Amino acid sequence: MATRRYVRMNMLEAGMISDQAITDRLDRVLVHRGAKLDTYVIEGLSKHGIPGLYIRIGEDTPEEEDPMKKIEESITPVVKNKIAKAREDDPAKVQLTETVRKRISTGMQYLYNNTDSESFTRTSNSITNDLMTALDENDALAVDISQLRTSDEYTFRHSVDVATIAMVIAKNLGYKHTELHDIGIAGLLHDMGKAKVPPEILNKPAKLTDEEFEVMKKHPTLGYRILQEKKDFKDIISVAVLQHHEKMNGRGYPMGVTRDKITPYARILSVADVYDALVTNRPYKKSYSQRTAVDILMSMTDDLDVEVMRTFLKCVILYPVDTIVHLSNGEYAKVVKNNEESALRPTVIGVETGNTYDLANDVSCSNLVIE
Repeated sequence: MATRRYVRMNMLEAGMISDQAITDRLDRVLVHRGAKLDTYVIEGLSKHGIPGLYIRIGEDTPEEEDPMKKIEESITPVVKNKIAKAREDDPAKVQLTETVRKRISTGMQYLYNNTDSESFTRTSNSITNDLMTALDENDALAVDISQLRTSDEYTFRHSVDVATIAMVIAKNLGYKHTELHDIGIAGLLHDMGKAKVPPEILNKPAKLTDEEFEVMKKHPTLGYRILQEKKDFKDIISVAVLQHHEKMNGRGYPMGVTRDKITPYARILSVADVYDALVTNRPYKKSYSQRTAVDILMSMTDDLDVEVMRTFLKCVILYPVDTIVHLSNGEYAKVVKNNEESALRPTVIGVETGNTYDLANDVSCSNLVIE
């Protein structure tokens, strides 16, 4: 039987299992009971001033909390060999080291808390340079946002996610290096106007009222003004920040402009912004699954630039190779190959049966989905 023991913050170690749920002052769950701690989670708890927590002690705990490990260990040598032969690496993905994550997180907090600082532009460029380096180091053409994890604060993390996704989309669209940098800055700063939104609205742990939402809708304009006052940012960056909530059909805000008047940078930011918002937990709603988020995105052809959307779906990695997934036929399977034209339908191999399911191209798999 597992027991519990209270462990002070400075004694917590990666791999420990939490035996209590930890919430912040808005009752948002920071750590679920039974969660396996890692360095990122421990640092996040420390930043929130958590003095310590109860840890589950017992040799049987990891197996109880990690069913995927049991599935992995149950794969027979014959099936393992079949998986190895069929396996194809994903395209190179954006990778951030722990040091870079910390630097980016610190930089984003500084930007949001010091919009009037003389170092604002320099800090923005520094963070973008870090992202550019991550993009260039392994010639990354894909992104798995679950690997970024730059902050435990939604606004900061969301800004970095949007910047990274937007830069990867732009790279796949053939944009030049300097343009990627500009798009990265626009992505980082696209929500900067929220720094001027009253905190009681910005941090409200429930759905906004119509009146509150009207205040929130001012953040693109407020962000545009922040950048314009700096006089250091190109107009195309400022306009992208202003327009990132505009829709191709004219139903966006703040100006309600249509397709021809929306800058290409803003069209890219819109796709990145919508997707990341859908798959990220918010104070007032849980995240959607990646499959549901993609379905929602694909239904927004009147709102979003279709070419940008298609490019995004080619470069986002929803189910990284080697991931174990659960199929609608009840079987667990391992991802062995992603299909560029269909992010939701990779090729997988059943871990028990060894059956190969080419979800994108095999007609017999048309009714099979990843759950």
